[in-house]
Amino acid sequence: MNKLQQAQEALDTAREGVNNRYRLGYHIMAPANWINDPNGLVQYKGEYHVFYQHHPYDENWGPMHWGHVKSKDLVHWEHLPIALAPGDACDTNGCFSGSAVDNDGELTLIYTGHHYVDKEKDLFYQNQNLAVSTDGLTFHKVAENPVIPKPPTDSSHHFRDPKVWKHKDSWYMVVGNSTKENVGRVILYRSPDLRKWSYIGVLAQGNEKLGFMWECPDFFELDGKYVLMISPQGIKKDGDLYNNLFQTGYLIGDYNYETNEFMHGSFNELDNGHDFYAVQTLLDEKGRRIAIGWMDMWESDMPTKEDGWCGALTLPREVTLGENDKVLMNPVEELNLLREVEHNTLTNVISNSHLIETNDDLLEIKAVFDLTNCNAQSVGIRIRGVNQEETVLTYHLDKQTLKLDCSKSGKAEDGVRNTILRANQELSLRIFIDRSSIEVFANEGQATMTSRIYPSEDRLGIEVFADGEDVRVKELTYWKLKDIWK
Repeated sequence: MNKLQQAQEALDTAREGVNNRYRLGYHIMAPANWINDPNGLVQYKGEYHVFYQHHPYDENWGPMHWGHVKSKDLVHWEHLPIALAPGDACDTNGCFSGSAVDNDGELTLIYTGHHYVDKEKDLFYQNQNLAVSTDGLTFHKVAENPVIPKPPTDSSHHFRDPKVWKHKDSWYMVVGNSTKENVGRVILYRSPDLRKWSYIGVLAQGNEKLGFMWECPDFFELDGKYVLMISPQGIKKDGDLYNNLFQTGYLIGDYNYETNEFMHGSFNELDNGHDFYAVQTLLDEKGRRIAIGWMDMWESDMPTKEDGWCGALTLPREVTLGENDKVLMNPVEELNLLREVEHNTLTNVISNSHLIETNDDLLEIKAVFDLTNCNAQSVGIRIRGVNQEETVLTYHLDKQTLKLDCSKSGKAEDGVRNTILRANQELSLRIFIDRSSIEVFANEGQATMTSRIYPSEDRLGIEVFADGEDVRVKELTYWKLKDIWK
């Protein structure tokens, strides 16, 4: 408990020095210092719990702890004490990512222990561990740790991010891994009791084009299909695809538990913005599959470090299956609870430019463009600052691409992302703006784009535009959103 207390005290002290200029109003963040991957998404005793990779002593990545928040409604989050601190024999240098399950009232965290052999050369080994709680607040590591001491013999030292679920009477675990030849893969284990695990084999494996390591695997059934979400490291950029340092996406197909055969299609990215990684999901009591990702990217510019904090998680998104086995993500319906004041500003207006002035910095925007008989080359929305700053979302009708341009809102280098969006009759955009983020859901999740932004000017307003010809704007509504953290 001593390590946990120490970490908590350091965090409480750091919290007092945080500069709030970019602090988010309605996203999960730590009270101060560094966070990355979401971990342990679970519903326990009627409440949603989210844990996250956290360094309570510094605004940079370091020895990983597990931070912790909970919520009754996926909207109003409450900080809880740090759940896990490293430094025991099973997790010498870090409590790395993992998952959580409710095991008959015992909340069980399954996580990776990280151990440096030579930190300078980044030589390490990894194992899998458990920590348990009966109150959802205080956790103790079990005596059996590590429950999986080492990876299979044909594998590299990369062996992390266990995701656990129950099927019939057995527990299953997928772990991110790579071969000795540095090809990313996901491996599968089974257990009767979460303590004793048997290695089943390889669930899915890539090739040299699909990266050297598959992090943060998540495997689940969705409308009769099986989805494997992964975060591959080391995929090379290909046009508008794979533009971030690391990617997050999915394989989808059919799975047989008896033979461990997963027949799947090709890898697809889940989000085409700058800042979306390490997604994890939970199945909630309403039967929804809900996903949350890390809303940052490794080796990107992170201006909030000078403010004493770094990193945030995305809004919770409901995952559904669209046409042609496309995985869709849309904001959970509870996010409507954030809405404070509604402004219905345009209905069936034909225009090529229209500015709605608002200086609110927490916004949800709904814009619907009629593209039937539209001769404009492009249409879109600008979130404008009072002088030069703007964040621009543009749909190019001829190329059928959606472009997010953050180069004039704190991402001067590498500020643009594009994605294919076949919007034939109508372009519908749902946009969430927080103080330092934008999340875009286009045509009911046919495309999503998530990026951090760092504006320094006050907000001027929301501008609807069309290039070349007018466009019919069926609807433009925006809501001022509440600040859950005050």
